[in-house]
Amino acid sequence: MAITASMVKELREMTGAGMMDCKKALSATDGDMDKAVEFLRENGLAKAEKKAGRIAAEGIVTTNISADGKVAAIVEVNSETDFVAKNETFRNYVADVAAQIAANDYADIEAFLAAPWAKDTSKTVKEELASMVATIGENMNIRRFAKISTDGVVASYIHAGGKIGVIVEAAASENNAAVQECLKNVAMQVAALNAKYTSDAEVDQEYIEHEKEILKVQAKNEKPDANDKIIDGMVMGRIKKQLKEICLLDQVYVKAEDGKQSVGKYVESVAKANGIDLTIKSFVRFETGEGLEKKEENFAEEVAKQMGM
Repeated sequence: MAITASMVKELREMTGAGMMDCKKALSATDGDMDKAVEFLRENGLAKAEKKAGRIAAEGIVTTNISADGKVAAIVEVNSETDFVAKNETFRNYVADVAAQIAANDYADIEAFLAAPWAKDTSKTVKEELASMVATIGENMNIRRFAKISTDGVVASYIHAGGKIGVIVEAAASENNAAVQECLKNVAMQVAALNAKYTSDAEVDQEYIEHEKEILKVQAKNEKPDANDKIIDGMVMGRIKKQLKEICLLDQVYVKAEDGKQSVGKYVESVAKANGIDLTIKSFVRFETGEGLEKKEENFAEEVAKQMGM
């Protein structure tokens, strides 16, 4: 019996299995849809769809830096449990995902999932993901990625085995050990204090004006008898304090010996000490599972689940 594209599509929608797996199942069962479903289930290829509804809020963040230090990719791939996040097969898979993102340009997650899987171009990235779900036995999700390509230099930092990942871009006249150490320190700063912007120049003016209005009301409530000049001074002081907390270069450098040096001043000191030009341009920070609903499950239950009890 001839296997049509519509038959493959129907089976894929029923099972969540990969396109090539569906075609193979239909060929093996002479186009019998029910038997094809059984074939996929027997071979562990129809599990992805059922697992897709389960919460995947664990996982890891991984980075990939090119040999010349000009390209950096960062990706978050989620799993259901921390056990799987520590699994070598899972971690190797995530490393392969990051490497493919670094080597190519994709507009978004949808474009990436539709692309051929670099290690086996007979499958798409989405189909390989479904195969991994079937192999590992948990729902998995390639949640997000970012890529930086630069004429300068990039560096990365991974915290706690992949709980937080950071990539930092800088304009640099050289890429030596001192520069790499500096950028790693800056990346650690981003991981620790979660800056929102590189500098205050990136902060949207509408945001600042909105904050001013709120702070102005607060100040008037605190000092109802104060004149406009005093109120404006209070507002600007508080705005500056907020910006120092959310803008990377204005934050107090966590390793500063005097407890006062800013990140921007630290970078300037490294540049001066090494006779080079060095400027932080941008950064990306991913924290595993941030913003996702997490399933409440105690440790004993998780262990029992992993043991099939």
